[in-house]
Amino acid sequence: MTKQTKAAQLRALIAKGAVMLPGVPNAAMARQVERVGFEAVYVSGAGMANATAGVPDVGLLTLTEVARLAGYIATAVKIPAIVDADTGFGGSENVARTIRELEAAGLSGCHIEDQQFPKRCGHLSGKSTVDVEEMTEKIKAAVAARFDPDFMIIARTDARAVEDFGRTVDRAQRYIEAGADAIFPEALQSAEEFRDFAGEIDLPLLANMTEFGKTPLLSFTDLAGFGYRMVIFPQSAFRVSMKTTDEFLRTLKKSGTQKEWLDEMQTRQELYALLDYDPTAEKWLGWSD
Repeated sequence: MTKQTKAAQLRALIAKGAVMLPGVPNAAMARQVERVGFEAVYVSGAGMANATAGVPDVGLLTLTEVARLAGYIATAVKIPAIVDADTGFGGSENVARTIRELEAAGLSGCHIEDQQFPKRCGHLSGKSTVDVEEMTEKIKAAVAARFDPDFMIIARTDARAVEDFGRTVDRAQRYIEAGADAIFPEALQSAEEFRDFAGEIDLPLLANMTEFGKTPLLSFTDLAGFGYRMVIFPQSAFRVSMKTTDEFLRTLKKSGTQKEWLDEMQTRQELYALLDYDPTAEKWLGWSD
């Protein structure tokens, strides 16, 4: 019997119901997501750019960088991983290469957006979208390029902030015709819009529950009730960790010791357990005294 790929696992999950995908910027945090019991993980484009390169989410990472960083995450866990592929890193030919590289890196799917390059964060003003025809060609190229038919091609549309709700639905319908496996309507502005969009689209939908943006923070239960099959929380864990790190560093600068923070830290043993590392094995292998 052929072993089921992680891409096939992802499709099986969303066929059964809605799935929560916490966002992560690195493989260690992905292991935490898996260990807590989540069934899939989201590789945040903003997270990779912010946490790894210290740059904003405006398309500054290359395909090579994204494939490597996302690949570390995908191979560190047994659960499926979806990655943010921005605008596909170029035209249709570039999109085809993007799909092959991400598939080879172990990802189970990706989303490609219809913004013009250079892109902007989906919840900032000043975005612009490409012509529908250009985006549909990208989707067709993506579908044709994959080796595993289960690798999920998710079409993201940013049209709500640029045009209007009706045009967002129209674009989604065109992307479905082009062969997209799922639709990601970015920056919808009310619970009613999420509900109404789901009523118009007969394809798996992805909802983005990012904080401090244009979208109200709806619960996973509410979104599942509307019909959404994937709900991502792209920067939540990263924002919590950055806030906590900032507080710790301010305390360290003032006091000169980390002692009062020990109870807030992951212990050495907890880290080793997360990484499946047994330091006692080194003695038997002759790696340490």
